[in-house]
Amino acid sequence: MLHLARRPLLIAHLAPDGDAIGSLLATGLILHKMGKDPILACQDRIPATFRFLPNARLVTQDGSDGDIDVVVSLDSSDPTRMGDVYDAGRFSELPLLVIDHHITNVEFGSINWVESKACATAEMIYYLAQALDTPLDPDLATCILTGMVTDTRGFRTSNTTPRAMHIASALMAAGAQLNEITERTLNSRSYKLIQLWAHVLDTVQLRGDIISANNTIAMRYDLDNITRADGVVSFILGAHEAKIAVVFTELPEGKIECSFRARPGNDVASVAFALGGGGHPLAAGCTVEGALDDVRGQVFALLEQSATAR
Repeated sequence: MLHLARRPLLIAHLAPDGDAIGSLLATGLILHKMGKDPILACQDRIPATFRFLPNARLVTQDGSDGDIDVVVSLDSSDPTRMGDVYDAGRFSELPLLVIDHHITNVEFGSINWVESKACATAEMIYYLAQALDTPLDPDLATCILTGMVTDTRGFRTSNTTPRAMHIASALMAAGAQLNEITERTLNSRSYKLIQLWAHVLDTVQLRGDIISANNTIAMRYDLDNITRADGVVSFILGAHEAKIAVVFTELPEGKIECSFRARPGNDVASVAFALGGGGHPLAAGCTVEGALDDVRGQVFALLEQSATAR
């Protein structure tokens, strides 16, 4: 499919994280080396944290430009995650290639390449580069390693395999700087984001072994349009008493974004999937319509039901 394409549209998911962005940019580099003219798209702007990546400035929020002949969905478990960039009416006759590592992927493409044992979609893009005989260079290696570093929290999650570490070593040998990537993506944040953390952490509650926090619109007033308190959900899971963490982010359109993390032996993906989202057993998310208190009650009921079933 990719060999035949001339003008592929590559789409990263809404609220892109390091894996979505790294995979998007890396795939774009691979296709460019093949003589293609890819469009790199994402409905939401790339967070400042990841704008150091090669070709980040090329990512557009509009996928309608050009004579597109194939669509590639990267790191999305279902079609809604592509947002408005994917025009179902216009693109319905085009081949849709899905590349993803989420266990909750609903296989919505013409061709579905889903590897739930991969630590990140970016790990799969490394395999794609190998399959297409694309040599690694510092730019390509940096994009792939960024996806792997961010989705494993610096190679600390349970899906960090010996294979993933071998790939990371190869990427470093090709010129990717692990220390710089880790510092930029995991250890650095703006003063405004730290202010938002302060507001969000002030709402932390422990209910049994479930720890939670709220991120409301009011908290973000005058904080440069920051929406998500990146990193808070993993931070609060560090509480000794907690097995599951969830952060509820209030969105302007009357919806609540729920971000879940869990310790090994728990499964938050099933709860996220039941609410229309997806992810992994230890890291998942969903967006639910309703008021904050109502959504909190709904989520806690499902989490506690899931805990009872364990």
